[in-house]
Amino acid sequence: MENPVLKTISSQCFLGEGPLWIADLGCFFWVDIEKGNLHRYHLTSEKPEIRHFPHYLAVVLKGQNGKLILGLDRKLVWYDWETEEIEKLCEVETNQPLHRFNDGKVDFKGRIWIGTLSTKFTDRAGSLYRIDSKLKPEAQLNNLTIPNGMAWTTDGQTFYFIDTPTRKIQEFAFDAESGRIKFRRIAVEIPEDLGFPDGMCIDREGMLWVAHYGGSGVYRWNPKNGELLDNLELPVPHVTSCCFGGENLDVMLITTAQENMTESDLKKYPQSGDVFLVKMEVGGLETNRACF
Repeated sequence: MENPVLKTISSQCFLGEGPLWIADLGCFFWVDIEKGNLHRYHLTSEKPEIRHFPHYLAVVLKGQNGKLILGLDRKLVWYDWETEEIEKLCEVETNQPLHRFNDGKVDFKGRIWIGTLSTKFTDRAGSLYRIDSKLKPEAQLNNLTIPNGMAWTTDGQTFYFIDTPTRKIQEFAFDAESGRIKFRRIAVEIPEDLGFPDGMCIDREGMLWVAHYGGSGVYRWNPKNGELLDNLELPVPHVTSCCFGGENLDVMLITTAQENMTESDLKKYPQSGDVFLVKMEVGGLETNRACF
């Protein structure tokens, strides 16, 4: 799909990631991990806002009582946008100062699933954690390098997960009550010429939309047979994540990055780091709220 962009938001993120739609507010959120910036964009008024944190800011999620949950370095915190108050919830890997959180999502039961990685991108140094209302992080997968995209099917029985360097989307059986996962198979293998799979979301038809880092777009994959169905082409190489939002959940917000680019690269692709809004023919699912 060529020229799909409805609007470009000039956010100029170094590493834009973690887009989130909160319907109650009519706002998209996303983070710039390296700069520690939290972006908020009101879809109707088109008003952009930024809050800065002196940390790696890996993820923003929807919490209870109107609060946001942020991943700061290796900590999860509550954040109140109005008062700017921060309250620590939990922390992982306290003995690994070079580690930080990466991508995170909330399942249908309100549990947070969030990965860690080494800021040196050490091979197999990261893990995927499940965090429920007891706030005791439990590792579900280990030996990960860059844990990234996550999505669940609407029946709650299947979990998809990406460890970026593998170029594979893994499929797990998911037990919604216990939160246990069991590896089933590789659902999709990404060809080398399409870059690396990064962030991901699922549409109402059960198809996966995957941001391709180094692949200049968001690609729609059928996880049932591994077939490539569509591609939203973008004028930047490093596409990092995507989510559905808007009143009918038919607007996709796509984040991008400037990292790993030379000055000449940035001149060639000046919109790198910006955020793109695309009107979609197929809509997505409601954002889950954490149980705390």
